[in-house]
Amino acid sequence: MTHEFKQLIDHYQLAKDSKIKSVLITVVALEGSSYRKPGVRMLLFEDNRMIGAVSGGCVEKEIIRQASTVFETDTPKVMTYDGRFRLGCEGILYVLIEPFAPSELFLTTFHNSIKERFNFKISSYFKSENVSEIGLGTRVQFQTTTLPVYLKHAVNTELKVFEQRMTPCFRLVIFGAEHDAVQLCGFASNLGWEVHVIAHPLEEKNKENFPGISILKNIAPETYVATDVDDQTAIVLMNHSYAKDLLFLMALKDMKPAYIGLLGPSKRREKLLADFLDKNIEVDTNFFDTIHGPAGLNLGAVTPQEIAVAIIAEILAITRNQTPKSLKDKAKGILE
Repeated sequence: MTHEFKQLIDHYQLAKDSKIKSVLITVVALEGSSYRKPGVRMLLFEDNRMIGAVSGGCVEKEIIRQASTVFETDTPKVMTYDGRFRLGCEGILYVLIEPFAPSELFLTTFHNSIKERFNFKISSYFKSENVSEIGLGTRVQFQTTTLPVYLKHAVNTELKVFEQRMTPCFRLVIFGAEHDAVQLCGFASNLGWEVHVIAHPLEEKNKENFPGISILKNIAPETYVATDVDDQTAIVLMNHSYAKDLLFLMALKDMKPAYIGLLGPSKRREKLLADFLDKNIEVDTNFFDTIHGPAGLNLGAVTPQEIAVAIIAEILAITRNQTPKSLKDKAKGILE
């Protein structure tokens, strides 16, 4: 969710430069089921352009109509949307619509939090009814300060509140620069992940070779120092070089990533881990729990694109504590 909020901030700043007003839309509560859960947000501009979505498309039309008074009066409102007779989700949404004009201090603090990978908390205050009044609104708690998304009206903290703790943007670090690494980079960036690629200097790669990349580092495995790894980071070793993968794995031994994927067959994994243990006898055994090889779910993947999908699917399943299964076999349904 953090990457979605970052996207809204980035587009807000572009609209602000063009003197276009914005409103922030947040699903703050839900009765029943819905396409998306509370905490999903979108940005609506006064020319009716939208960034993001809060449903499969039906709710947005009503939001555009309801938001017109927010643009005109700068007064936030809550709208309810009963999908039981219009959607397949059979739920009632409570949607906060509010002016969005964060201060320069807010923007600076937010971007610093993203850069430094700090957690932050978003709190949206609302009523569970159709209402338009001053006091409804959202503010964000950063490391040392709490700032509203709109300065002209104070937020009434005595109202109901929907709170959402935001972790750093999910990061994927790819070790390797071959065609399959390019495909994995593209799919991951489309999910909003922050993608770093580590390529050997002799490969002479640049950022243009990797669509959607955040950072490219041209580093030899002998000199690599792991500094961009935390528990919101997944790693895939896909150098097509056994020696390089072993050196990079050794450099990662003190890190605690969410996932380490090893490209290649099981025999390669076993040899890699055996050689790793020979050189790192005292490594924390929990480190091995993060290692998955061959990387990816068993989807019958053959092409580089399909392999990328299988790897990303496995990362999602592991980081969300899910056991992969067909949704038709999920007893409680897809939204539970």
